Amino acid sequence: MLLFKRKRLLLASACCMSVILLLLTPTQGDSNSEQSYKIAQPLELTPKLSLQLKLHAFLLWSSVGFLMPIGVLLIRASSTVKSAKSVKLLFYCHVGSQIVAVVLATAGAVLSISNFENAFNNTHQRIGLALYGFIWLQPLIGFLRPDRGMRFRSAWYLTHWLLGIGICVVGVANVYIGLHTYQERTGRSARLWTVLLTVEVAAMAFVYLFQDRWSYVVRQAEATLGDEQSEGSTMYPANDHKEVIVVP
Repeated sequence: MLLFKRKRLLLASACCMSVILLLLTPTQGDSNSEQSYKIAQPLELTPKLSLQLKLHAFLLWSSVGFLMPIGVLLIRASSTVKSAKSVKLLFYCHVGSQIVAVVLATAGAVLSISNFENAFNNTHQRIGLALYGFIWLQPLIGFLRPDRGMRFRSAWYLTHWLLGIGICVVGVANVYIGLHTYQERTGRSARLWTVLLTVEVAAMAFVYLFQDRWSYVVRQAEATLGDEQSEGSTMYPANDHKEVIVVP
């Protein structure tokens, strides 16, 4: 029964990906629409529209640009700790951060669909539509995690990991594209936000790459400490024999 459910999930995932890729593939009419979009008149910002754009940007940045990468770092950190309690805490923090990220992305999707132009004739909108689909697909895969030792565990892990990393990378890229589109359509500079996003991405990438090296450093330090203790016990052996006192 469980195997049948997994096969249905894989089939649904494949169908979902096919539909999203079809939507991402531009047609000739879409190319003309995108060209007309690029030469469209600058967007006139009303106070309401300006607030909606800023809220949309904040929701999507906090989702795919912050919480999802934080979730990746948390689950990676769980592989370097030894305490079972710490592993469990990091796992639940990972799950919680991803659930909140999905909720925020959903709120951003509802806001954009209900208030913005939705012709899906430009790169930012097309990538955003694909991201919405994959963001909703990822927790379904996560909740259907096979138990350790099962034959599908490796395939599940690889799929979940690749999809999570892909959502983070493409999501951050789309935030950059969104900032560029905002600047292009409104004529307002987004340079400060671009610089701040770059600093954040660089910091998270550094932590991501450093996590593996840090576990190596800890292992080397433990091995060195063990060697020193072993040498100390060899140089100064304990006097285990009993002292004999001769009484005349």
